[in-house]
Amino acid sequence: MLRQAFPRKPIAPRTARAARVSSPARDIDIKEGAFMGFLAGKRILLTGLLSNRSIAYGIAEACKREGAELAFTYVGERFKERITEFATEFGSDMVYPCDVADDAQIDALFASLKERWDSLDSFVHSIGFAPREAIAGDFLDGMTRENFRVAHDISAYSFPALAKAALPMLKDGSSLLTLSYLGAERALPNYNTMGLAKASLEASVRYMAASPSLGGKGVRVNAISAGPIKTLAASGIKGFGKILNFVEENAPLKRNVTIGQVGNVAAFLLSDLSAGVSAEVVHVDAGFHAVGGGMGGEAE
Repeated sequence: MLRQAFPRKPIAPRTARAARVSSPARDIDIKEGAFMGFLAGKRILLTGLLSNRSIAYGIAEACKREGAELAFTYVGERFKERITEFATEFGSDMVYPCDVADDAQIDALFASLKERWDSLDSFVHSIGFAPREAIAGDFLDGMTRENFRVAHDISAYSFPALAKAALPMLKDGSSLLTLSYLGAERALPNYNTMGLAKASLEASVRYMAASPSLGGKGVRVNAISAGPIKTLAASGIKGFGKILNFVEENAPLKRNVTIGQVGNVAAFLLSDLSAGVSAEVVHVDAGFHAVGGGMGGEAE
């Protein structure tokens, strides 16, 4: 056994005033005046925040903790006040409307951002939608041309559409991130058409990363395939409680993941610490994706 050749130097205690940042994953003591996060100075746009249970909320927490400046989007006037309150919580007054089904709103979003920021370091695509009948029961029963179109338009096409509109603001070292799920790789109960859309989304990660417009200019593109988390979006999946239980029982770590844990990985992928990582789908699911077998028949 190799032993350490030199004794470790004791770490001197910090005397700066401490601030506590609460996270779903852990509490972290930050020493004001002595702490600089690995996202310090980074400007990041976050889409898809709906509640404090959203994965986007966990990402916002981690990014803010590491020193990033944040901007947010909302869909429809009824969500404006709620998202504005969340933005204030994260020290931001940058809140913009953006329905990704509307190209004009996508263009207007980046025109508005350009008025405040001369460049953009990253954006997080945390957007997905499929009609309820397209994610329940028999796959073919819920499959219609319109359901297929809507699921792919909102959940998959919107990621490269945002990237294309953001191009003038992106720079060497920018990082784009989207969120996927295991249903992109496996046929899972009650995911159906959304699984097809997520598979398309993951393919877009690879093609975007290889694009001369992005990868050729030093822009990285990655995805996180998060384990099941009880978010508002997940509430629309039939039998979701059984899915959570199954993953907890069968994942190598014998637990489900939290939005804070996903947020920590997202912060890493958005930072210069991951400068060598692109075209990757990173699983944050307590190892469940690596386990043989499936979830059985239709969840009820």
